[in-house]
Amino acid sequence: MPEYDDARKVWDDRFATDEYIFGTAPNRFLVAQAHRLTPGMRALSVADGEGRNSVWLAERGLDVAAVEISPRAVEKARRLASERRVAVRFEVADVREWDWPVARYDVIVAIFIQFASPAERTRLFGAFRDALVPGGLLILEGYGVRQIEYGTGGPPHAEHLYTRELLEGAFRDFDILLLEEREDWLEEGVKHVGHSALVDLVARKPAL
Repeated sequence: MPEYDDARKVWDDRFATDEYIFGTAPNRFLVAQAHRLTPGMRALSVADGEGRNSVWLAERGLDVAAVEISPRAVEKARRLASERRVAVRFEVADVREWDWPVARYDVIVAIFIQFASPAERTRLFGAFRDALVPGGLLILEGYGVRQIEYGTGGPPHAEHLYTRELLEGAFRDFDILLLEEREDWLEEGVKHVGHSALVDLVARKPAL
């Protein structure tokens, strides 16, 4: 898609405001999974944006790394972490081209990462699988296909959206702890506001 050809510029332009465009509160679905998280877990927040999710994870005592393509977003995320007095290891990088580690993280958080084309998404999901330790958790939320009708956030391309069947197939070798298509009202800054079609997944990589 042309609008994703220069992704760093696209996202830098979106984040070029003092306002936190997705808010500073963590994603509600992520918060609802707090019972699965324990202090000391090594966590990665993928395409972390302005830090709302990585900072919340760090506040819970997790050992958090975050990767994000936009330097402007990371600058704001660092400011948020400083204000909240937590440590997060931020890295500016395109997750589609990042040198993904192997078996490093106990939990990977991927909230609204739907900039990826189907082919890129397949590679990203494979990277998640490899980067998790055996028994590690994937916590993922994205927009479902009806989101196109609502227009309250997310990409305008149906092929970038999720279905239950897509995620079941992509993580068929994982233990699916939660997988749900649902609708809800989101209020995440100024970019995710209104009635929304969502798909939620929590999956555990099989232990050795």
